[in-house]
Amino acid sequence: QVQLVESGGGLVQPGGSLRLSCAASGSILNVNSMGWYRQSPGEVRELVANSPNGGVTNYADSVKGRFTISRDNAVNTLYLQMNNLKPEDTAMYYCNAHLVAVDGPYYRYTEVWGQGTLVTVSS
Repeated sequence: QVQLVESGGGLVQPGGSLRLSCAASGSILNVNSMGWYRQSPGEVRELVANSPNGGVTNYADSVKGRFTISRDNAVNTLYLQMNNLKPEDTAMYYCNAHLVAVDGPYYRYTEVWGQGTLVTVSS
């Protein structure tokens, strides 16, 4: 069973920083792209940033210059450094991965979501 576990969310004042982590665990052969999404109440889930394996990272326009996505492939962990946070960054943040899982004698390409970590930016 492959799973993603996020951590690092919390309450922070405007202008503050947080660092989110997402650890992938289970029977994983290879992790392709990983990314962060967020969803506010009543809104659709949106891409924050993603990191294709060996590819160019992508950021939503609203976070460019403030957020940085990074990966440690040795431990299948994704990070999101968030600086100069704004109230409009308040949301549940979800980790996403496209990976190849080992399923008995088979390899299975699958998409996995984490359970989410809440980020609240408020004074």
